[in-house]
Amino acid sequence: MATTPAHGNHQKHRVRRFAALAAVAMLTACAPAAKEAQRLPLDRLLPETQPSATTPSTKSQSPATPSQARPSAAAPSAVARAAAEPTATAQPKAAPSAGARPAPERPVPAVDPAVHKLPKGDLPGWKQVFVEDFEGGDVPIGAFPGPAYIDKWSAGYKDGWPDSAGQTGQNSRYYPSKVLSVKNGMLDWYLHTENGISMGAAPTPKIPNASTNPPRANSLLYGRYSVRFKADPLKGFKTAWLLWPDSKMWPRDGEIDFPESDLATSSFYGAVHKMGKDPRDTDVFYANASFTSWHVATMEWTPGRVEFFLDGRSLGAGTSRVPNTPMHYILQTESCMFNVCPKPGTAGHLYLDWIAIWKRG
Repeated sequence: MATTPAHGNHQKHRVRRFAALAAVAMLTACAPAAKEAQRLPLDRLLPETQPSATTPSTKSQSPATPSQARPSAAAPSAVARAAAEPTATAQPKAAPSAGARPAPERPVPAVDPAVHKLPKGDLPGWKQVFVEDFEGGDVPIGAFPGPAYIDKWSAGYKDGWPDSAGQTGQNSRYYPSKVLSVKNGMLDWYLHTENGISMGAAPTPKIPNASTNPPRANSLLYGRYSVRFKADPLKGFKTAWLLWPDSKMWPRDGEIDFPESDLATSSFYGAVHKMGKDPRDTDVFYANASFTSWHVATMEWTPGRVEFFLDGRSLGAGTSRVPNTPMHYILQTESCMFNVCPKPGTAGHLYLDWIAIWKRG
């Protein structure tokens, strides 16, 4: 998208301040006011943990097995690149309604290693339209997507574009030229703070267009989205990998997110932000899993239903006022969730091993 004030008006990173809410059924009392694109004040509900960082697996190893330690990341390149803007922007979020319910605590069974293998090809009811395993070669920081990936990827918002917190005054920005690279068959976010600015990136896959006004390169009406990912426990950095309405009408046309949360929390979640007038009206499904282990997150968006799967097992489905207009997909990764920003020395990595997307067959 062009870097104009008009586009900024519908960006997912513009937010209002919401007053603290009264106690809501099934939630703890008085969530704090949301100050950014994250509309769910769940930081008070999730235990604050700091699990040990682990390193990602390589493609040659068993998909579910941690790898050997990888070399430390090089310092980010100073070369700035005018990255193609994504087709999505955002709007303010608020706290959820009583429809948001945390998942009950329960034992987590062992994961079938087959779930972690890149799924190639059509599935019953689904036609595959995009697949990427980042085996096209390495790309250094400052050069993504480069010749190897330019046909299938955009680096997203340009350097210096304010993210959710940045639009409310925090020193938090997108800097793909200082964050994104491809290493060892994975897309790598080097999340860090530089010159007082916490840096993230929001790359977008180029998938078939389902929107004509305006046309978009990453839009579908309904779809199945599956990603394999892992991250260091970087408190203050977050993901909100999302489907955002092409109409730019939020909350009227809803939103879908998974995985979403601060990278240091013990349970990320999926969220269906319902179509309507109330930005707090949201169904939330907890994964009871952290970012520090490899996981496969899948969301299936069909008429009247969004179901979330973690490692092949359903977390539940939202069926009330489900979005029903074309939406575009963004791997939005930024900082300052609920106004908790990373400390200056916080630095590490988020990895995307593979991604696969299907449209309805």
